Amino acid sequence: MRDSMRSVESRFNRRFGYPWVFLNDEPFDEDFKVGVMKMTRSEVFFAQIPKEHWSYPEWINQTYAADERQKMVNENVIYGGSESYRHMCRFNSGFFFKQKILESFDWYWRVEPGVELFCDIDYDVFHFMEANNKVYGFTIVLYEYLRTVETLWDATREFARLHPDYIHPENTIRFLVDDEKKGLQDGDWNLCHFWSNFEIGSLKFWRSQPYEDYFKFLDEKGGFFYERWGDAPVHSFAAALFLPQSAIHNFYDISYRHNPYQTCPQNRKLFHDNGKCECYPENSFDTDGYSCMPRWWKVDGNPHEL
Repeated sequence: MRDSMRSVESRFNRRFGYPWVFLNDEPFDEDFKVGVMKMTRSEVFFAQIPKEHWSYPEWINQTYAADERQKMVNENVIYGGSESYRHMCRFNSGFFFKQKILESFDWYWRVEPGVELFCDIDYDVFHFMEANNKVYGFTIVLYEYLRTVETLWDATREFARLHPDYIHPENTIRFLVDDEKKGLQDGDWNLCHFWSNFEIGSLKFWRSQPYEDYFKFLDEKGGFFYERWGDAPVHSFAAALFLPQSAIHNFYDISYRHNPYQTCPQNRKLFHDNGKCECYPENSFDTDGYSCMPRWWKVDGNPHEL
């Protein structure tokens, strides 16, 4: 985690001094606290996640859930047998923004262990989001593993039928469905989603009634435990359906690495010749066969061509 902090501090936060907030389902080790506090001049806050936000809800059949996990283990599905991974995905889908320690915050930047930035960020990303009416920011889009989300799309379509008023008229369903004519109810999800280990976004959006109702609906389906629904596709569906296209922002100028993928701005004059970035444009994940970025560019335009 300290390596991630070192990168974010060096590339961004030493200029702006935003506080760090650490959440954990268990009490933090004192050595960890001391270690991360040494990495920044900013305030650092620590909080323990309430048990009810990191445990099985009463309606989950844990025997059935265990059987389904074993099936995924047998099929070599990544994190297929992990209970903690499922609790984490459910927490990030429905509870992180409800933590008491975050009540006074309107914006967040999610930072995970082992990530790295390769470009200097010389502007305030939160002011940028607010000034430009942005709500959700991302860097990487890619395909989800179908085995882990087999019923998530159907559940989302069912929710949309129950709450058509929640679907924004300027939504980005066409990013999720290749056949634009079919739309949400008739089209098949192409498995594209925003990779949520990097998010810069509005906490107000996750606290909104449409998202609250959406998460509750999904949670009662049990897919976080019976399958392995991730917070990434859940967040992606919500952003694509409940927000206007203009509220979703691709931080193409932030070269971000989360193993095994990394992005890198393409414009050498703007980002490389001046020493702002230290990455190789030709190696950017944006043009990898597993990336959904070309699909996003069809929706929102390719910023590298500006």
